[in-house]
Order: sequence, then structure tokens, then C-alpha cells
Amino acid sequence: MDLNYTPQEQAFRQEVRQWVQAHLPKDVAYKVQNNLRLSRDDMQGWAKILGKKGWLAYGWPQEFGGPGWTAVERHLFEEECALAGAPRIIPFGPVMVAPVIMAYGNAEQQKRFLPGIASGEVWWSQGYSEPGSGSDLASLKTRAERVGDHYVVNGQKTWTTLGQYGDWIFCLVRTSSEGKPQTGISFLLIDMTSPGVTVRPIKLLDGECEVNEVFFDNVKVPAENLIGEENQGWTYAKHLLSHERTNIADVNRSKRELERLKRIAKQQGLWEDVRFRDEIAKLEVDVLALEMMVLRVLSAVSSGRNPLDIAGLLKIKGSEIQQRYSELLMLAAGPYSLPFIEEAMSAGWQGDFPGGDATMSVLAPTYFNFRKTTIYGGSNEVQRNIVAQTVLG
Repeated sequence: MDLNYTPQEQAFRQEVRQWVQAHLPKDVAYKVQNNLRLSRDDMQGWAKILGKKGWLAYGWPQEFGGPGWTAVERHLFEEECALAGAPRIIPFGPVMVAPVIMAYGNAEQQKRFLPGIASGEVWWSQGYSEPGSGSDLASLKTRAERVGDHYVVNGQKTWTTLGQYGDWIFCLVRTSSEGKPQTGISFLLIDMTSPGVTVRPIKLLDGECEVNEVFFDNVKVPAENLIGEENQGWTYAKHLLSHERTNIADVNRSKRELERLKRIAKQQGLWEDVRFRDEIAKLEVDVLALEMMVLRVLSAVSSGRNPLDIAGLLKIKGSEIQQRYSELLMLAAGPYSLPFIEEAMSAGWQGDFPGGDATMSVLAPTYFNFRKTTIYGGSNEVQRNIVAQTVLG
């Protein structure tokens, strides 16, 4: 593999860098670079800015309104956004459900749903996990019964990330109980303002309500919102999961946080500690290896090959790296990472802790939050089993 970027790719990087620097709100960049709380307006505001440029749909082919970038260009775009301190693109619309609609939706569905995703106007949520059906997703019980020209949906989804902001949710629902569990699942798009949809936030260790429970009580969903064929949703879900696990790797945020770790280590006098610097060096090597794996997956997608097995490896390594840098950041800051008063942080103030500041006080909550990364998107234990079966034989 040639690891050098071509002159054209270098020029593309520079174009993206200049545009992002000119259009990214400075207050939002400060929050991202210091891991401070982002509001819905912060996240969706950036999405809409990208949407106007045509870059929110940065991974889409031109036929669906995307820029038609190569795998390398997409990677460079993600890297420049991350290094500049741009909010992470909420993936559920442009990165996850959009490819499913493109691949399996009909022309009317593509015309109806894709423009709102590309513009950032419509916030999508993911309705996969259920109580008792997380990594074993095929055991899901949320049921959709066909009644005339609509489905009636009953059940519960959980761990729905940022579901409190959702306008629409794509759901895996059970439409048949015959045969293997995977054969009776369908892929349904549901308007979250529909009567019978209830969203209940779940408060996490870091004080945030990042995830939610979503309840469906006799929710009527037009049959035209079914993607593809009934009982074929598992096929579409697997198509989506390859995009999710690549996104979960989040290598560019890891690169940004690695630089932040170096900065705090120097600030706190730990840079001269050889053992601590060794830990940073080991992390940097793993981040570089992860980046090479991401490029491999993107190359496979561009070539029409199935990257799902490699995506499982990405998920494992990417999530472990996130946990490691969140731990090292907290260790580097020492006691300054410990003050955590949720009400004070909500007000943008963390008190007079000598030597500390608000940008360090969020390190412990981030460490708590990142305990989830090896669980969601298919737990790492399950991913290792999949890799063992499909890659190692």
C-alpha cells in the first residue's frame, strides 16, 4: 500500500481545511476540543452548515446528491473536521440509514427521505437494541402487524442514542415468528411524532441523558415506510452494520484526543515520566494501525467487496483505543479530573478548584461514558466470535 497522498489528494485536504476553518463556529470548536457538552443546536447547526455545502452526505455517490468522493477523500474530510474541532456527524441519517435507502429503498422512498438527511434538517435515530436483545439482536420482540395499508407497531427499544432529538427512527421489527429468528425481521421507518411513540431518557454515570428508551404503543405506520421486502430486514441490517462499525472506530477523534493527551501530559509535568510517555507511544502506534484498517475497509467498500468481517475488527480496536485514551487523559490530569458537579457543569461553571479548569473536570465523566464503547454496536466479545468464525475459520 502506498501511504503517500497524491498531489491531488493533498490539494483536496487543503481545500477542506480552509473551508472548515472558515465556517466552523469557534464556540462549538472550543467545546469539541475540550470535550464540553454540546447542545442539539451545536450538533445540528454544524450538520446544516455541511448540508448547505453538500458535504453532510460526504459518503454518498453523485447519483443520490453526494459529492462522489473517493475513499481517501472521505477519510481526509473526516480527519480535517476532527482536527479542527468540528462536532462528529451524527451518523444515523447520512452514514447509516441513507445507504440502506439507496440500496434497498424504492425510487419514491429515496426521493422522499434522502433530501432531508442530506440537508441536516431531519434528525434520525436508530431503533435496534431492546431489553434482552442487544448483541443477540435477532431475538428482538418489537412487533409490527400488517393491517390493511399500514402496520401496527408494539414494543420497546432501548439505548437509543440522542433519541430525545429524533424526528424519525429506523427500526428492526418482527413481522413473522416462523423459521429462524433472522428470517422474520423487517426494516421500518417510523415518524417519531406519531401517536403512541414515547421517548424516555436514561441518565448515565456522567450525568448525561445520551441514550433513551423508546416505547411503541399501537403506533400506526404506513406500509409505504417498509424498506425492501417484508421479513428481509436482517439482510438490510447487516448492510447497515458495516457502516456503523466503521463509524464506531472513530479514528480521527482518537488522533485529536491523542494530541490533547500529549498537551495535558506536558502541562502537568508528566511528559518527562518515561513510563507514562511509553503508554502514549503505545497508544499512538495503535491509533496509526487503526487508521490503516479504516483505509482498508473504505478501499474494500469502493471495490464492491464485503468489509463486514474487517469492520468487526475495527469496532473492537477502535472502542478499546477510546477507552485507553480516556483513561490516560484522566491519569494525566490527576486530581484535576475529579471535580464533577453536574448542575455546575450545566451552568458552564466548575468552581474554584485550585489549578484546575472546566476542560479537565469533564475527563472523569468522559471516562465513565466510554465504558460503553466495548458494548454497543455489538459487544466486543460477540465481535471476536464473529471474526473467529468468518476470518480465522
